Amino acid sequence: MAVEADPTFANKIKQIVVLGGAFYVNGNVNPAAEANVYGDPEAADIVLTSGADVLVIGINITHQVMMTDNDLTDIGKCCNRIAKYVYDAAQFYFVYHHEAYNIKGVFLHDPTALAAAIDPSLFTYVEGVVRVQVDGICKGMTILCNTGKAFGEITQWYNKPAVKVAMTVDADRVSSMISKRLMAS
Repeated sequence: MAVEADPTFANKIKQIVVLGGAFYVNGNVNPAAEANVYGDPEAADIVLTSGADVLVIGINITHQVMMTDNDLTDIGKCCNRIAKYVYDAAQFYFVYHHEAYNIKGVFLHDPTALAAAIDPSLFTYVEGVVRVQVDGICKGMTILCNTGKAFGEITQWYNKPAVKVAMTVDADRVSSMISKRLMAS
């Protein structure tokens, strides 16, 4: 991994936008963990404590941004090939979300993280240290310490750099941005 191979890595990049984690909500793999972090919790912990400028978009945010069944129908009627591709590819995800979450739409995980990279003002953030539980029943759990409290003992939290974690999103503006860009392609 680049972070471990090059100690100056964090200074060489502008920003890392992480799509991962579940802050103050249940995960989507199990009650504790979000899928991307669960897949490689050690790597996630390394990135989140690397000292780079990290912006984290967790499912606490992405579960607020949806493409509804009606939105998908509109995209399917659009005449450009990218919108038609998204319409076809999204069918599986709509069935999954209907069955798993009992909703008439899909969460826009990846597009929401991309929206954060394009326009960070669509979100509000808190800063704090984020650590990842790497094993056990809570494997993949992201834990945010944003209290500023100095704890009495030196632990694995000690002297770790803060990252920005999204706490709110203007979901309507993000959804609108995504739909407009798909339909204009």
